[in-house]
Amino acid sequence: MTEYTATLRRRLSAIRLSAGRFASATGRAYRNRWTKRLRVALTVAVVAVGGVIIGTMLFAHAGLDVGPFRAEMSISPSVQGGTEVDIPPLGSLHLNSHDGPIHLKVDLGSLDQNRTEALIDDPAAISSAGQNAVEDVRDGVMRLGVRTLGIAVLSAMLLAAAIFRNVRRVAAAGVTALVVTAGSLGLAAGTLRPNSIAEPRYEGLLVNAPAVVGDARRIADNYGRYADQLQQIVSNVSRLYTTVSTLPVYEPAGNTTRILHVSDLHLNPAAWGLIRTVVQTFDVDAVVDTGDLVDWGSSPETGYPGSISSIPVPYVFVRGNHDSSAIQAAVAREKNAIVLDNKVTTVDGLTIAGIGDPEFTPDKSETVPPPQADGQPVVSPLNDAGQQLADTIGKSPKPVDIAMVHDPAMAQPLSGVVPLVLAGHLHHREVSILPAPVPPTPDPSASPSIAPSAPPSAAGNGAGQPPPMQTRLMVEGSTGGAGLRGLEGEEPTPLSLSVLYFDEKHQLKAYDDIQLGGTGESNVEMQRNVIGATPDPAPTPSTSVSPPTR
Repeated sequence: MTEYTATLRRRLSAIRLSAGRFASATGRAYRNRWTKRLRVALTVAVVAVGGVIIGTMLFAHAGLDVGPFRAEMSISPSVQGGTEVDIPPLGSLHLNSHDGPIHLKVDLGSLDQNRTEALIDDPAAISSAGQNAVEDVRDGVMRLGVRTLGIAVLSAMLLAAAIFRNVRRVAAAGVTALVVTAGSLGLAAGTLRPNSIAEPRYEGLLVNAPAVVGDARRIADNYGRYADQLQQIVSNVSRLYTTVSTLPVYEPAGNTTRILHVSDLHLNPAAWGLIRTVVQTFDVDAVVDTGDLVDWGSSPETGYPGSISSIPVPYVFVRGNHDSSAIQAAVAREKNAIVLDNKVTTVDGLTIAGIGDPEFTPDKSETVPPPQADGQPVVSPLNDAGQQLADTIGKSPKPVDIAMVHDPAMAQPLSGVVPLVLAGHLHHREVSILPAPVPPTPDPSASPSIAPSAPPSAAGNGAGQPPPMQTRLMVEGSTGGAGLRGLEGEEPTPLSLSVLYFDEKHQLKAYDDIQLGGTGESNVEMQRNVIGATPDPAPTPSTSVSPPTR
């Protein structure tokens, strides 16, 4: 026992000796002048950055006049960067204008009534204000940047003086703040994206979004011209403020056709009010509905289509898998309704073809294809319906601009036949380019003198032939928030609908995706998408399997 105790004491003594040596070495390193300088430098850097953030958030703002507005511009630290334009009480416009670490905010919170009325009464003054707006904003941003730089350096030096009370350290904090702030402003300027004005994101009151952005054709043709776009914003917002008591104010161009795409209302009564609001606000020329108006297709549900007559424009409808023939007949009885079931119609100059869903599955079951003989491919009723519509379009005396189906699985036979296919069924938005049609495989047993003819859309590979038509598939979300089933998840399904803009040549130029935050929620977002502003999505391989039935 005595020997064990002595051994233990020797080990404890060695440990204490080692700990003492380590503490002594650590103390010497801590007291080393280079270590001390590093600690001081890090502390000064932290204080300087803290001063920059505090000064920027409290004092980095400036006012300027933009047309009839007294705008308040401010800069704040941010990871994502970007620009936000607040237009109280209408909402806000968000632009992916630049990368971080600073965020620019413009608050159009004040309007001079006299200047506004003068602008509205004098069209030349409106044009002049729009042309000067670009220079006003550019000068204002530059002044704000210089102001932010000075405020950041001063704030960092004052904070350092309060903490260190050392002239050299205060100067070092000022230099650090100067480098950090100038680098942040330089990064924002170096990553500036003026074309971001083409596809802004809107939040706030739905009725004001179209009045702010102006005509879709101008945006489609001039989305890269920042000055013209800013001029349009200044002009339209000026008019909007002077007529706030009679909103909405929106004067559509005579050569722009607006089509409202809705789908999958599923008996939601709130959908009709939303559709009427969008029709009036966006000056819509026609509504196209890609099916699933009700849930079960039963006789008591035949009263739901009666609200179609309250919509003051033509209502074009194709049957969904939840819509029975009785529901289709109820829609056809409405005076402004046009039911397409393998038919073609013309609405406001646009030629539209459509066919109803061949399956009636209100219980969300899946139709099993009938058994085929050995060696025969499985026949899909959805694909067959799409092919029937493609044949009908081929017989049309004039080109068809839009094809309507319910299930996207019906769309592939329409590739190369029509430029735009509208569908629903999935309860969420999707936009894609359909794969090009595949020419038929020659039959080896056929006579060599008789070659199978390729479909018209497949032509164009030879010299002097036009390229095959590209077909865009646009799948709409649920305008009724999927009805009661939309409340089954943790969050309600948002109400979705889209406004499509066509020029005088019947070509799709842009579309607005509108989304309300589900039943019982009031948040509204609108995303403008300009054809050609971003690359089209790559075509995805086609499949004969239908998506899950809804």
